[in-house]
Amino acid sequence: MTAKKRSVKAPRRRATKASARPRGARLKYFDSPKPRPLPFSDAVRVGNLIYVSGQLGADENLKLAPGGVLPETHRALENIRKILERSGSSLDHVVKCNVMLADMSEWDAMNTVYSTFFRKGRMPARSAFAGTGLALGARVEIECVAAVK
Repeated sequence: MTAKKRSVKAPRRRATKASARPRGARLKYFDSPKPRPLPFSDAVRVGNLIYVSGQLGADENLKLAPGGVLPETHRALENIRKILERSGSSLDHVVKCNVMLADMSEWDAMNTVYSTFFRKGRMPARSAFAGTGLALGARVEIECVAAVK
């Protein structure tokens, strides 16, 4: 004798203003022009915001820029620039960045490159922290949120 599977309906909850998707908000997904075997989109647009996935300092073949945190930071931010342009924004419209470092002692070096990508007086809000390891052995990963132009 086999047990019958019973589906249980979850109780319906009313959406609150905080949890409801804004009426008319559309989701648009942006993927790399060259398909990669990664389980995420390059960016997702929700309403007037674009959420860019964490970018390593790697090329389209997932090869890290040689030389450590400085060239990797430059490549990661160039990757972000291209993604933002494809998705209707630009670095001038970035409102928040999260920077993940393999080693917090490289924070100053990363900042020397990072600061050249944004206009003085218009730097996005930012958090930076170190982890115990980044994908592909990278030294830095950067993600951001930008407003649509």
